[in-house]
Amino acid sequence: MSGGITTAHSVVAPSRRAKQLAGTLVVLYALVTMVPLVWIFATSIKSPTDSISYPPKLLFAPTVEGYCNLFTERSRQTADYMAKLPPPVGVCERIARSRNMVVAGPSNYVPRFVNSLIIGFGSTFCAVALGTLAAYAFSRFRIPLADDLLFFILSTRMMPPIAVAIPIYLMYRQLGLSDTKLGMILLYTAVNVSLAVWLLKGFIDEIPREYEEAAMIDGYTRLQAFRKVVLPQAATGIAATAIFCMIFAWNEYAFAVLLTSGDAQTAPPFIPIIIGEGGQDWPAVAAGTTIFLLPILVFTVLLRKHLLRGITFGAVRK
Repeated sequence: MSGGITTAHSVVAPSRRAKQLAGTLVVLYALVTMVPLVWIFATSIKSPTDSISYPPKLLFAPTVEGYCNLFTERSRQTADYMAKLPPPVGVCERIARSRNMVVAGPSNYVPRFVNSLIIGFGSTFCAVALGTLAAYAFSRFRIPLADDLLFFILSTRMMPPIAVAIPIYLMYRQLGLSDTKLGMILLYTAVNVSLAVWLLKGFIDEIPREYEEAAMIDGYTRLQAFRKVVLPQAATGIAATAIFCMIFAWNEYAFAVLLTSGDAQTAPPFIPIIIGEGGQDWPAVAAGTTIFLLPILVFTVLLRKHLLRGITFGAVRK
């Protein structure tokens, strides 16, 4: 005791060596997780020959042939036909001519990518909106059998997709929702809303009721208090929930394969069937995967400030 005042610390500050060790482990983990992404990007800028070479080439001449093959359809022509053609226009046409082929038109990748954007963001918005309302109701009102209802909602997420894929396929075929964007948005919303309810209920539970009561005393209705008081306070949790819902909807494969074939097909089932001359066109597959990663990466980066706080929100109570 010094000067009659004793200071107690419940948490011991980490030593410098511990910080360095933790930092080293984080950097190593980040490097290991980045290897597959770097490898996919490197494959996307390899030639078809270099992409299947063994042992794998680490040093190679980069080319955009994979991206050209991804966005275009090509057809092989005879030497006489090629000799009559005008000079090639554009990089993709020059690459095709070098392999005695011509560009026949655009591929189906862009429509599939747009379908992923519409279905992914549409279902995420619906799931988060419905999940926020349901979570607020469970958090603020007395609901009979609330715990049982919450468990039932969560149990819908426990089922593997293949367990319900066939019944959903038959139901969608009868309702005319098979191979439609609306059908996929409704399905992904139904799958994601359980996760949204459970995550957002924890966030809303942490918002003091006194804020809403004070707002309603000042003349706000319940809906106005929810919109002007609760939603701004829950913005962090909503952002974190949106990221998780978007990741599922963006990467989902099983339902997309079974329920879509053309008009509403998303990128995940389309990328593996990109066929080149003589088999799988690995640079084009890698190029499609690289481009497919960008929207979810940008979406996560834009909301990164909310992600860590959203995950840990409510873990420590005052």
